[in-house]
Amino acid sequence: MPYRRLPNTDQARVRALKAAVGKGDVYNVRDLAITLNTLFEARNFLRKFETAQVYYMQCYENQSKASRKHQANVKMARLYISHFIQVLNLAVLRDEIKVGHKDLYGLPRVNVVPDLFSEVTLVEWGRKVIEGEQQRIAQGGIPIYNPTVARVKVHYDIFLDSYERQKAYQALTNRSLEQLASMRERADELILDIWNQVETKFQEVTPNEDRMEKCRDYGLVYYYRSGEKVKVEEND
Repeated sequence: MPYRRLPNTDQARVRALKAAVGKGDVYNVRDLAITLNTLFEARNFLRKFETAQVYYMQCYENQSKASRKHQANVKMARLYISHFIQVLNLAVLRDEIKVGHKDLYGLPRVNVVPDLFSEVTLVEWGRKVIEGEQQRIAQGGIPIYNPTVARVKVHYDIFLDSYERQKAYQALTNRSLEQLASMRERADELILDIWNQVETKFQEVTPNEDRMEKCRDYGLVYYYRSGEKVKVEEND
């Protein structure tokens, strides 16, 4: 015998609820397979659940679009900060800048470029490099060119702005997802209640395929186990 399976995605939950709620618009009350109380509750819940789903998808789409632009900003900031540190290291090797001045940038005295892979470290090192160069110049040091700290700061500020906006998008998406997730249990309870009522209503209908077809009309989803449908058709 085929078995029914509750929806496991939000879109499937919406479809299941819509299938049942839609019967209230086309069937006479006496012909409905579910109670009016269930119908009204499902209709009200569906409106809220669908709104929550649409809102989450909008938040996710906004985050995705912003992320594409943000990654370009990350790439440019990483490029300029890394290049600046490499030029600084070369200036130290040429004795154009005293090795002790690297302390102003928070850089190790060995000539290496720190890990700039994560956005968090990029935020940290961008700030250190800009502040360090400004302090060294204020002490009478000759500015580094190609790139200048001003150019580095332009790309760093662009990155930092998109970094903060991306965090805000992520927070909004997470909150909308939490709201949607909190409604799933109730959605499943309603769907299960509807499906139980529908199957009870049509339990005397024969043959079995006719009964299942009436149930499917209310959104019930049936699955055959591997090879089971073939056997059923052979018996027919």
